[in-house]
Amino acid sequence: MHSEPNPHVPPASSAGSASASEGSGEPRHGHERQGGDPHAVGHHHEPPPDLPGRGRLLVLLCLAQFMLVADVTVVNVALPTIGDELDLDGSALTWVVTAYTLFFGSLLLLGGRLSDAVGKLRMFLVGLGVFTAASVASGLASDGGLLIAARSAQGVGAALLSPAAMALITTLFHGPARTKALGVWAAVGGAGSAVGVLLGGVFVSGPGWEWVFFVNVPAGLVALIGVPVLIGGAASLVGPSPERVPLDLPGALALTAAPALLIYGLVRARDHGFDAPSTLAPLASALMCTAVFVAVERRARNPLVHLEVLARRSLWGGSVVMLAASGLLISAFFLCSFYLQHVAGYSALKTGLAFLPVAVAVTVGAHLGGVAVGRFGWRTVGTAAFAVAAVGAGLLAGLSADSGVWSGLVPGFALLSLGLGAGFVCATTAAMTGLDHRETGTASGLVGTAHELGAALGVAVIATVAGASLTGGPSAGTGGFGDAFTAAAVIAAAVAVAGPVLLPAGRPDPSQPRATAH
Repeated sequence: MHSEPNPHVPPASSAGSASASEGSGEPRHGHERQGGDPHAVGHHHEPPPDLPGRGRLLVLLCLAQFMLVADVTVVNVALPTIGDELDLDGSALTWVVTAYTLFFGSLLLLGGRLSDAVGKLRMFLVGLGVFTAASVASGLASDGGLLIAARSAQGVGAALLSPAAMALITTLFHGPARTKALGVWAAVGGAGSAVGVLLGGVFVSGPGWEWVFFVNVPAGLVALIGVPVLIGGAASLVGPSPERVPLDLPGALALTAAPALLIYGLVRARDHGFDAPSTLAPLASALMCTAVFVAVERRARNPLVHLEVLARRSLWGGSVVMLAASGLLISAFFLCSFYLQHVAGYSALKTGLAFLPVAVAVTVGAHLGGVAVGRFGWRTVGTAAFAVAAVGAGLLAGLSADSGVWSGLVPGFALLSLGLGAGFVCATTAAMTGLDHRETGTASGLVGTAHELGAALGVAVIATVAGASLTGGPSAGTGGFGDAFTAAAVIAAAVAVAGPVLLPAGRPDPSQPRATAH
């Protein structure tokens, strides 16, 4: 069914954006179809002049995002060395990773909302500055306390940077260029984890663990200088909102506490199981904080986040797909890293080299997904992407102690990653379609939060299923790996079946211009 355009539809610059897609179940005030394509979705804006350095701008924005994603796996590889040199026990080492994840994941939604209110470019530069300075502090840390504090500051900077960078792409790119740019963004998110493992092995084997942090400094400085220069005259499009409203402090506190407690609970579940009191308490508290946030925002005169934005079907559906894709990919990295180092006896550097085909597969999958989404639509590509991922996970379910790394592990992991690369593109482009420019930061924050929650949830669930195989002892066996990858295959297949429900109908509108400032 195709509806006729309504000549009385108000321009998209008015408040209250609606559905970006037919069949999405959302109201259509604020958006209409374009270009005579009944499958295309979008809304009308007067496009600003093209940016002459648009390609270089995308490179710098993706470089910043790459640092945030790679920072997790690159540090994981360096943990044993960090523990030896700083004399840290297992609990302290866990917090070196958890502190970053906790602050990053819990502040993404707030960071996205601030980018809408304070300005996307301004929040990008603030976040990048904090992240770069905290990277220096992490590399110079002389004890565990200083390192954990610096890692926390890195997480804060990342939470301000990431949604602002994604909102910059959504605002400054349009039509096919936007779909392609978001595809590159998705590829960076997936490949960054694989490349991070390789970089971690290189630095630990070479100049020392401090360089897993120091490497962020030159990249951060280049982006700090280059991004505002390349945006140039288009800075007004990504500046502060003209609407000055007081900060909704209760909403901000609840919005921060809910994902923080949820991520902490999932970290506890990974180590102690889902039935442990130390897991159940933060998970229950997260639900309570979510309920408080909804109640506060419904009653607030100037809410921090308009709930109708979060209720958009395309946005929450894309975010659920992002949660699933992130959970599957990060948990696969977790399992395969453990297998390579504890079963196959690989070094950190050799493990990173084994993951290079995976990084290539994610990148290729994202590119193919970006092209296919524009031709076949989100639902078709999303279903196919997760079906391919399910086949890859199914191949990995046959891993045993005698399996060859290059004949048993790498093909299945590469196929899984190929499918998930396309899945990331579906999730990102669907979630960000049809948004008013004043909503892109909040939407980017939600997509980023889904990515972080998916990673934490995926590792917690898969670690629980793998069970004793992750103890690393001589009697641990490898049966748990098969069970875990079987569970991953079932989850991927379930998302493939649910794709038509989660993802919007149609495809990105090739004539959709950029959002403009009002």
